[in-house]
Amino acid sequence: MSRSGRRAPRQAEAERNDRALLQAAREVLAADGAHASVGAIAARAGVGIGTLYRRYRTKEELFQRLAELALDSWNEAAERGLAAEDPWQGLTDFITACVEFGQGSLAPIAGTIEITEEMRVKNERSDELLAALVDRAHRAGVLRPEVTPVDISLLIEQLGRSPLLDQLRGQGRDDLIEAARAARRRVVAIALDGLRPCHARPLPGDPPDSRLFTERWERPADR
Repeated sequence: MSRSGRRAPRQAEAERNDRALLQAAREVLAADGAHASVGAIAARAGVGIGTLYRRYRTKEELFQRLAELALDSWNEAAERGLAAEDPWQGLTDFITACVEFGQGSLAPIAGTIEITEEMRVKNERSDELLAALVDRAHRAGVLRPEVTPVDISLLIEQLGRSPLLDQLRGQGRDDLIEAARAARRRVVAIALDGLRPCHARPLPGDPPDSRLFTERWERPADR
């Protein structure tokens, strides 16, 4: 067998392990927060800690990679939403995709990791895309006029975290997982209906400030 032939199976295994580690890290983060241990992540992924450290030198590096992938997923979903012919469908498809990806599961690491330049650039792009989605929906008259991009971001974060799913996974209740996912889809649909402009009662309070996101991701030493 050629050297490249020997390398291909190893590379495929490394990629499978990486996918398993990233998925496990998201799930453990959702359950344990920023205190999630590398041991728990490796165990959830079904690999040894050595495998984790061969791919990621530190826990912070693993979490940075998670953040980059979350931003990639967000931006891809936003671009698909902007490409949709119907502004309402484009916006709601974007929100649904972000919720299903589990964007809210990364909230616990805010302020605990260094923001890389790649994360910063991707985040700026995500802000631009979301603003465009919201502006297009407003101009089409399909979104409540008082709803802001920050409102949408907060909604995604809240809906993207599912205590029910996390608990059932922790209990090993695979028989109830699909029912829990179906229940969450109903809750998301109910929440999305609240974004429509037909509601007579205005939203309470002033629109949330973007600092709720930007300053939360600053580490204490950087303030």
